Amino acid sequence: MSTELTGAEITVRCLQEEGVDHIFGYPGGAVLFIYDELFKQDKVRHVLVRHEQAAVHAADGYARSSKKTGVALVTSGPGVTNAVTGIATAYMDSIPLVIISGQVPTHAIGLDAFQEVDTVGITRPCVKHNFLVKNVAELATTIKKAFYIASTGRPGPVLVDIPKDVSQHKAAFVYPENVSMRSYNPVVRGHGGQIKKAVQLLLEAKRPMFYTGGGVILSNAAEQLAELVRMLGFPCTNTLMGLGGYPATDSQFVGMLGMHGTYEANMAMQHCDVLVAVGARFDDRVIGNPKHFSNEARKIIHIDIDPSSISKRVKVDVPIVGSVSGVLDELIKLLKARKEKPDQTALDAWWTQINLWRARDCLKYDRASAIIKPQMVVEKLYEVTGGDAFITSDVGQHQMWAAQFYKFDLPRRWINSGGLGTMGFGLPSAMGVQFANPDGAVACVTGEASIQMCIQELSTCKQYNLPLKIINLNNRYMGMVRQWQEFFHGNRYAESYMDALPNFVKLAESYGHVGMKIEQPGDIQGALEEAFKLKDRLVFMDFITDQTENVFPMVPGGKGLSEMILV
Repeated sequence: MSTELTGAEITVRCLQEEGVDHIFGYPGGAVLFIYDELFKQDKVRHVLVRHEQAAVHAADGYARSSKKTGVALVTSGPGVTNAVTGIATAYMDSIPLVIISGQVPTHAIGLDAFQEVDTVGITRPCVKHNFLVKNVAELATTIKKAFYIASTGRPGPVLVDIPKDVSQHKAAFVYPENVSMRSYNPVVRGHGGQIKKAVQLLLEAKRPMFYTGGGVILSNAAEQLAELVRMLGFPCTNTLMGLGGYPATDSQFVGMLGMHGTYEANMAMQHCDVLVAVGARFDDRVIGNPKHFSNEARKIIHIDIDPSSISKRVKVDVPIVGSVSGVLDELIKLLKARKEKPDQTALDAWWTQINLWRARDCLKYDRASAIIKPQMVVEKLYEVTGGDAFITSDVGQHQMWAAQFYKFDLPRRWINSGGLGTMGFGLPSAMGVQFANPDGAVACVTGEASIQMCIQELSTCKQYNLPLKIINLNNRYMGMVRQWQEFFHGNRYAESYMDALPNFVKLAESYGHVGMKIEQPGDIQGALEEAFKLKDRLVFMDFITDQTENVFPMVPGGKGLSEMILV
């Protein structure tokens, strides 16, 4: 005979059944019964953040770095609206999250009750799906569906809105082992005929290119990708979201592509004759102007779990809908069974051209500068950590320098807001990464503008003794805004200079952490080494960097991939 439990008890039991070990949240009136049940157990650890945006970012960082679904808990009204930025961030980058929100009692919905918002309506555009649970008997099944939807197909955030009275009402608790949804059946296996067409194109290619994105990482397909690329001997580029999906130190890797990608990656992307897009979506920051991209004749193979992403911006020749890992397995199997090999003479000529593009050294900067260059800080960070750290970032110039100069050889080590470009993401996502990887070295590369958007989470870090290392590239500007104002707005730096900055060392110390200020290039490595030796302390490193430094290469908005501004 099944036991009757309250909605709050059911919610916590569901989390336990799903194997959730951490939930990030902030209490409020509508979720107090759920918090009371969390208090009574010790299987699910609650992490108290200082702002609901940070709760979702922390759950996001946890998910990105762990292969698990992140979970956040917020109250109704402002709790939900504060969480929307984090939800939209996860939605744009296809991160599996379940957000549980409190709601006013069912009888008060629609009556402008205290702390009431239309949560389902507000979040509908930025979730994979959402639910409003009005009957406690449906709660367990709904939460099961939420985890299933969030983690299958193209992943994404799913919200479950629970009215306060539903968390009090009782029902029999039965947690379903499986769920079947008539309207949701993601295609997992790629079409065999299309995969055979792809194999033929790969074998006929003279100037081939692998273009891989976040889908490789989300599908845990890095090993298959490396095997396929090395088997064929083709060049490979990653998007910003795909970094680590193919080892950055491998000779076949030509760097990140796109608006701030390498010269060789962008030129090879533009001039290849067969392009294999794997778990990527041809977005505006990757290919620039689609008309310019389409000027060059090429055949395109596109592998993606989401059919709506295929031929969305660029028409493709061989669409393959399916799990990236599964499709790559099939491609490897079919290629091994074929006697033909790619044209090695043509491939050698293609590599000769790529190496000529590489010789431009598009990432060079003044290494003899008397002022700290931000690129050097990231390079030294890579050296000091041996390339083995988890790196989170905020958004702006520092994000691009981290992507360009930290060589990610492994997936799920680069954690950043790619699609939405959310300032304030870096610190709370680093908290989630540290909870998911308690023994890992976690560094947040940020800027003095971004870090202040969620800086209150230094308090959370103190409460839970999180030994994060914060790398603040402080140029006293909203750097990327300033760069665009310099290039395209006649050097009119409208509201991009950061006046009245805090003393970050004293600020860090006031939260109980270690603060450092570094002003000389010769002190960079020593400061980083000292910081990472403090394995049980959060260290805030304030690097005073060159205010005039810009991110190169740069493809201006509306221009084509090969129309880069170089140093």
